Amino acid sequence: MTGETKWLMQPDRAVGIVGYGAYIPRYRLPGTEIARIWTGGNGGSPVKEKAVAGLDEDVVTMAIEAARNAIVSANIDPESIRAVWVGSESHPYAVKPTSTIVAESIGTSPNIQAADWEFACKAGSEAVQAAIGLVGSGMTQYILSIGMDTAQGRPGDALEYTAGSGGAAFLLGPAEESYAAFLGSYSYVTDTPDFWRRAGESYPSHGDRFTGEPAYFAHTISAASALMEMMNTTAADYDHAVFHQPNVKFPARVAKMLGFTPEQIRAGLLANEIGNVYSGSCMIGLTAILDTARPGARILMVSYGSGAGSDAFDLRVTERIARHPRAMYSTADYIARRTLIDYATYVRYRDKLKD
Repeated sequence: MTGETKWLMQPDRAVGIVGYGAYIPRYRLPGTEIARIWTGGNGGSPVKEKAVAGLDEDVVTMAIEAARNAIVSANIDPESIRAVWVGSESHPYAVKPTSTIVAESIGTSPNIQAADWEFACKAGSEAVQAAIGLVGSGMTQYILSIGMDTAQGRPGDALEYTAGSGGAAFLLGPAEESYAAFLGSYSYVTDTPDFWRRAGESYPSHGDRFTGEPAYFAHTISAASALMEMMNTTAADYDHAVFHQPNVKFPARVAKMLGFTPEQIRAGLLANEIGNVYSGSCMIGLTAILDTARPGARILMVSYGSGAGSDAFDLRVTERIARHPRAMYSTADYIARRTLIDYATYVRYRDKLKD
């Protein structure tokens, strides 16, 4: 390869998504309810509502549910999975892996590799990126990569309106067994401190408007543009595009800047119903697209993680999508299954009362 094409990542062996699944908690906190508490109902909300994990839910339990959906979708024996990777910025233990609990709960053998991944909101996509490399090298047949998070917004902070709970699981394997094959990928990172949380602190801090132009937009545009240039494509070559969704306006704006139409991003734009699910944001959007995609459809997926970086993926839906086993619950099923809660219930569920 010459020029910028040398940065394109393509494995020796073609890799694809052989199974996928999502999980979204049923509880929903309306943005108007947050505004009622903190602004007297003034100022509006960047999303309609957000998903809230229940008292008995955390990254582990939600990752298990998404993983089970992915296994049903793939129709494989869990013991054939050789690695389980969970990306999150809200792992329930500071010192104890989430991945080993998930692996044992879904019935894999102990003869696997397990790891937890962290990179703010792109922890899930970096696990996917690494899995492409390991499967593509021929070292293993199947790897389960998960992006899952619970809401982490300081009471009264702007993040509280959008920080939701949920995520998705992708089972990666040989392209010939896949529902969508990876055509190429690319990653772009810089040291941009737009969002951070030191050890021992309960809530993250952020750079307010600094999180937009030099952070989200600069990295998402750079990753997407570079990948499309290396793949010799334009926005018109894709049927669908899905971007990280910290709110509704950011992905819609970045899509317009890249030349995508509202129709191209509609199927995967879920932020208004479930909020920003952090590590699983663009991944859960991709599950919604795959649930209705037709064979031959081309998809661009671009993640974003504060700190900062983006992973961009070019995928082609295969003929196998037309006959895949239905997961226990589709992404649309989880979105439709909703129970509204008030702010007091949210405070209790998410343990917001601190000493």
